[in-house]
Amino acid sequence: MSTVVVLDKHSGKTTISLASNHRCAHADDATVIFEGRVYLPQWAVSGAEALAKRLQQEGSVKAAEAFLREADGDFAFVIAEHGQLVAARDAIGVQPLYYGENADAAALATRKKALWALGIAEAKSFPPGHCAFASSSGFKFKSVKALVYSAPKQVMMSEAAVSLKHLLWEEVHKRVSSLSKVAVAFSGGLDSSVVAFLASKCHVQVTLIHVSLENQTETLEAQKAAQALGLPLQVHLFGESDVEEAAAAVTALVEEADPVKVSIGIPFYWAASEAAAAGFKVLLAGQGADELFGGYQRYVQAYLAYGEEKAQQMMFNDVAGLHESNLERDMKICSFHGIELRLPFASYELAEFAIALPIELKFERKADSLRKLVLRRAAENMGLPISVTTKPKKAVQYSTGVNAALKKIARKQNMTVSEYARKLFTGK
Repeated sequence: MSTVVVLDKHSGKTTISLASNHRCAHADDATVIFEGRVYLPQWAVSGAEALAKRLQQEGSVKAAEAFLREADGDFAFVIAEHGQLVAARDAIGVQPLYYGENADAAALATRKKALWALGIAEAKSFPPGHCAFASSSGFKFKSVKALVYSAPKQVMMSEAAVSLKHLLWEEVHKRVSSLSKVAVAFSGGLDSSVVAFLASKCHVQVTLIHVSLENQTETLEAQKAAQALGLPLQVHLFGESDVEEAAAAVTALVEEADPVKVSIGIPFYWAASEAAAAGFKVLLAGQGADELFGGYQRYVQAYLAYGEEKAQQMMFNDVAGLHESNLERDMKICSFHGIELRLPFASYELAEFAIALPIELKFERKADSLRKLVLRRAAENMGLPISVTTKPKKAVQYSTGVNAALKKIARKQNMTVSEYARKLFTGK
């Protein structure tokens, strides 16, 4: 179920439909709807209550801006008052939030479908790090804590790796400090291994969850990595029929006919389902590391073809757009299974740090560069095994066999994967 807040442009009346897992608080004539989590100690009470208290002291606009600027967490909120909505989303955009309007209403929702049901044809992704003010004249946005592109600063690899090690420790520790146990979506690669390793050092019981189609070499690699890390591993293997079943569910959750999002979302759908079945409430994952530290081959290609500035700008754009390309998909999938997804790499402080790094700390200027060099060095400094720190990246949709399975399923219906995804989404 989606949370949706609607402002009637004619009467100024606001109506709220609240999902069962979303929190609500009241302050004077305002209602605060809050989704997500705040990690800073001073926000020991729920985010909704903290924001409502601040609202009574400062008013809705100042309270929203101050909360967004000062709070460290993954959240989205809406303050509903007569004649006005005030909303904000965390600086990375971890929590899904969409907005839209028509002649009669301005609305915000945690799912696109809720806006479509109101007759709002275009459901837009709320810009991270911004506050929005909706009235009878529509939406106005103000940047409060959004990421900003800047020229890289010169820093030595050794110094950057030490700083990164400490930053990652802090981000993982924040996300597990209140837990007795946690699951980690585990491929056996660098990103999930770093998250799992650091979580295991935080006095929390860590279980690795690996999902894949049957007979994939990556499963053996995940088993070797888990053994090297000394952490328990659950392996869950699936068949082609499972891909077909999951594809329909994932397409509905993703809310768009994007074949790449569907193929990446299917393994995540399985991992969240298995985590829930095993009794976990929180799942950690390594999303964001590739965008932050240059993990994709296209960055190297841009560097070789167009130079450093083009590659840097491409990486920044991907970090700034991470909410639309990855996070919304994965958060909605996990929420469907009753799992809270926490992403240590999706941190404002970590993003600012990574954006400012010189490109040579991410990859070399050659086609076969290993990539994510500074993250690998930081992992070495943490004590991760060399078999993990030197492992090349392989995209999850390929390593799990899901992409090949989707192509096979689509071919049986004389379709491309794009056509198959469109059919699942539209029913036509």
